[in-house]
Amino acid sequence: MCNRAERGDTQKVLNLFKARPGVRFNEGPLETHPAQPGTVIRLDDGERVLEQMTWGFPLAQTSKKTGKPLKPKPVNNARFDKLGTYWKRWAIDPRNRCLIPTARYAEAVGEPGRMTETWLSVRDQPIFAWAGLWSNSDEWGAVFTGVMTDNAPELIDIHDRSPVILDPEDWDTWLRAPLEELYQFDRPYPADRMVIEATDAPWFRKKGSAPLGPALL
Repeated sequence: MCNRAERGDTQKVLNLFKARPGVRFNEGPLETHPAQPGTVIRLDDGERVLEQMTWGFPLAQTSKKTGKPLKPKPVNNARFDKLGTYWKRWAIDPRNRCLIPTARYAEAVGEPGRMTETWLSVRDQPIFAWAGLWSNSDEWGAVFTGVMTDNAPELIDIHDRSPVILDPEDWDTWLRAPLEELYQFDRPYPADRMVIEATDAPWFRKKGSAPLGPALL
């Protein structure tokens, strides 16, 4: 599941998506982690706007020992097969859908304790759109999550799931169409259109990122 990504250059994103900065937009780090700021494209009165939100819907946690509330954990990935159940309250309303501008995303590959970063990007799209959902939360304000689907068989050794990558001609469908029309995107993205960059960089939780928790629901 994806919990590390890089957005593209702000001006390039605005030009590519034909968007304007929204009221909630501020420049943030290029690399995004759960419970930290990221950027999304959403519709505002029919116009595409770029806004900054926290990556991950807050999930309430309770201490098993004391029964007291704990700090929420971010659900930064949403399973496509749950858009009609757990995520339906957001997925059914186009106003709660968004595009996540992404230059590349990372997965942890290797044996536990010795995992390294492998980055994936789209060969013919220096910045691509990852399908997402967003909402306003009491805990963190505006938040978003990325929708996941099955990975291409050739890439299963990296991870069995992949972000739902939308080509430009499909952006408006995701942002505007009825929920039943979105299921056409619940399919692996072609492996031959992906660029794989395996690295020796150790996979570890970045300083200031959220504690380990339920990244996918």
